[in-house]
Formats: sequence, C-alpha cells, structure tokens
Amino acid sequence: MDINEQQRRFVEWTGEYRAILHHVVNGFAAGEDRNDLLQEVLLAVWKSIPAFRGQAKPSTYLYRVSHNAALLWTRTEKNYQKRITRFSAWVPDDSAHGKDSLEEERLAHLYSAIRELKPLDRSLILMSLDGVSYRDLAEVLGLSESNVGVKINRIKNQLAQTLKGKINELK
Repeated sequence: MDINEQQRRFVEWTGEYRAILHHVVNGFAAGEDRNDLLQEVLLAVWKSIPAFRGQAKPSTYLYRVSHNAALLWTRTEKNYQKRITRFSAWVPDDSAHGKDSLEEERLAHLYSAIRELKPLDRSLILMSLDGVSYRDLAEVLGLSESNVGVKINRIKNQLAQTLKGKINELK
C-alpha cells in the first residue's frame, strides 16, 4: 500500500467512524488524558492501515485497533488509578451549559462509571452501547457470542448499581 492510499483511508475512516474513537477514548480516559489517549489511538490506526486485509468491516477493525491501543495505554500509564480519581467526571464539566447540561452531566456520570470497569468489560459495554452485534463483539474481543451476552448483562447490572450508589452519595 502506498502512502497516498494509507492517507486516504485514514482520513475516510477517522471521519466516518469518529464516534467509535470518541467512545473508546472517553471510556478509557478522563480529563486531559483523553487528548493523550486520542493521539495514541490515532497513531495506532495510522500504523495499522497497511495491515488491513478487508476480512472484517472497517468499523470492526477500528474497534479492535482502538481498543487494543487503549488497553496498551492504560497498562503503560503510571498512576492510572490516581488519575481516574483526580479527574473523576462526577462534577459536571464547566462547558456544560444550557438545556443540554443535564444530558451532558448524565453522560459524564456514565463515562465515569464505565472507567471504573475492568478493561475488557469497558470494551464490551462501549461497543454494545454503539450497537455492535454480539457476533462482531465476539470477533473483536475473542469471546463466544453467548459469553458476550452473559457478560454484557452482568456489566449493565454492575453499572446500574454503581450509578445508583453514586447518585445516593451526591444526595
């Protein structure tokens, strides 16, 4: 693959599937760390394009590359748990104003709860919330389809309990 084709695919994929990248980054990082992780994810996407053989959909491929980059980033980040606490999203972002502020606050709470999950569980729930099929989830994460369904159900219950607990703490 020549550099022009790689550049074309990179621009096309990052434009068309930017929501995937956004969800992965927000699911694995908070605050200013999101910018660092986004750079790592974009670099991983760029480097991986020549290896794409067309055996999977580009969206599935991007999920795999971005999740692997996010998992690597979390393993190599020093004091990751301290950053999670310090940049916790339980306080609404200053940029949240107007009629959308409640929705943005709820989304911040959800992302904060997702960041507390184990890395594999984060990947599962983020892709599930994006509407990725169990078959594609199983392919990306190397699980069986039935295992994906069981895990997602457990993760949803865990998130519900976490969010319920955090809401009670805020009262």
